[in-house]
Amino acid sequence: MAPGAPALRSLAKLMLYTGTFTAGYLAYASTSSVWARLGAVSRGLSNARRVVPVRNIGMNYRRNAFFQRLSHGVATYRTQQSLMNPQSLRGGERSLCATAASIVEPSVGPQLGEAGTAKAIIRDVFQRAIDAAYPGLGVDAELVRCQDPKFGDYQLNNAMQLFGKLKKAGTAPKSPRQVAEAILGSLPDNVLLGDTSIAGPGFINVRVTKSWLQSQLKTLLDQGIRAWAPRVDKRVVVDFSSPNVAKEMHVGHLRSTIIGDTICKTLELCGADVVRLNHVGDWGTQFGMLIEHMRSEGISSNAQAIGDLQELYRGAKKRFDQDEDFKGRAREAVKILQSGDEESLTAWRKICDASRQEFQAIYDRLNVSLTERGESFYNPMLDGISDKLQQEGVAKVSDGALCVFVNDGDEVPLMLRKSDGGYGYASTDMAAIRHRINEERADWIVYVTDAGQKGHFDLVFGAAKKAGWLDKEIRLDHVGFGLVLGEDGKRFRTRSGDLVRLVELLDEAKARCAETIKERRPDIDDNELDSASSAMGYGAVKYADLKNNRLSNYKFSYDQMLSLQGDTAVYLMYAFARIAGILRKSGVDMKDIQDASIHLEEPREIALALKLTQFP
Repeated sequence: MAPGAPALRSLAKLMLYTGTFTAGYLAYASTSSVWARLGAVSRGLSNARRVVPVRNIGMNYRRNAFFQRLSHGVATYRTQQSLMNPQSLRGGERSLCATAASIVEPSVGPQLGEAGTAKAIIRDVFQRAIDAAYPGLGVDAELVRCQDPKFGDYQLNNAMQLFGKLKKAGTAPKSPRQVAEAILGSLPDNVLLGDTSIAGPGFINVRVTKSWLQSQLKTLLDQGIRAWAPRVDKRVVVDFSSPNVAKEMHVGHLRSTIIGDTICKTLELCGADVVRLNHVGDWGTQFGMLIEHMRSEGISSNAQAIGDLQELYRGAKKRFDQDEDFKGRAREAVKILQSGDEESLTAWRKICDASRQEFQAIYDRLNVSLTERGESFYNPMLDGISDKLQQEGVAKVSDGALCVFVNDGDEVPLMLRKSDGGYGYASTDMAAIRHRINEERADWIVYVTDAGQKGHFDLVFGAAKKAGWLDKEIRLDHVGFGLVLGEDGKRFRTRSGDLVRLVELLDEAKARCAETIKERRPDIDDNELDSASSAMGYGAVKYADLKNNRLSNYKFSYDQMLSLQGDTAVYLMYAFARIAGILRKSGVDMKDIQDASIHLEEPREIALALKLTQFP
């Protein structure tokens, strides 16, 4: 073992622990020092004399001197990936020099295409071997991890499928094992695969070379986890959180906020240009209700008078539900607001400002950043879009309402304009998607809402496609999620039956952590206690949500999520702290570790390295 090996093992364990977090949190694990280390690669590029087209280098890159130099630099992984996966290069015609040079640009960073794991890279190598041995069959490489490490690290399971196809064509060899042998014989020279063997009727077992694993871990030490992330060269709009103005954020907003923020962090880690949009409900019936209640009760629109939005909303909602005359006046107040009445707009702005401050306090606690762009932003666009879609025949009048029937024969349309001339959230969503495509220039739009809204977004996406707004390069996704339940398996509510306020949930998580910390450290000062309990409490809430299946409902339990044992954020933080303590007490400078060579000898070291290369 090389000097400093215990510290290296500790660091590897640290990366394994942090690797269990959702990829979004790994954005924090990247190192900024990588760009200072790229000078060596830049100098190596300037000394290069040969420019070898990627299409010609597949069978001989091990022997290429330029690749050998780069294999010891920070460009190793990108170079290997480009060679293994020509589809990740535009046109497949970039030279090896250009490929390596692309990572020297700090604004671009490593470009890993879609193959960010050892498994994906090995699959690409075998795909090339299958295509070379049996061209034209259109069979995708089926690679799995070996269940028993004594047979190998990965296993290819294509021989019998290929044998069946060849048998139907009358060109099959004697057995599937011969098919496997032909695949192995067509493997390109590479530094990735070591021992290979054929088991049973044709299962190909392979081991990854220690030299490749060492190279990967060295890249990780030099560049941080960002070096292993697949590259996403897109502008992505992520629509998440989206609470309603004049209402407090409750537990129902928890999942959209946390999942949406994690998606953003993951995409940002991969190099995407991410626009984080908060499509708040700041327009519609509730404002007519509130404004009419304020007017009839003599409540002024100053900040102090509307400070308690919840009390104001409850009073207005009670009258709206019980008083038909008030309901009619409230609906009329909406039309007056939408017409631009200045007095109504003043009250509306004050209500929005009060809500915005409450929302921001929650986002600050969760360390979530968003750009607000509510429904009101799109209001001036609704008439024009609706009229244009009607003129183009995309929308038509049905029972007095303007609708888009996405498919002929659909019974449920997307309603653009109501029969009374008013607009709903479907109209706003259509205006939003058009603005995001034309003005934000989005390549990819992601909506993060509960799974119950899937049908609505299917209609919105279908209507946008029918309108001709989508070209083949634009991607739309609805990311749905399940409900947060109480420990009784029912929707998480207070004893009075109300949904749990998000601020109360966070307060409780923080308070419980503070109590635990004080029991262990009675002399802790208030500032440190506040910082530690916030990190533990809010982190526990996030991790408890993210570790569950996104589409499943899950039971929320303070006791479970704050436990020091098991799959919890608190346990992972505790493990991280212990490892950081080991590194600190070892007296080893982290810079020395980064500059050191990595030598994998012990079976457990190799197993850990294999585990790490499964990211992402």
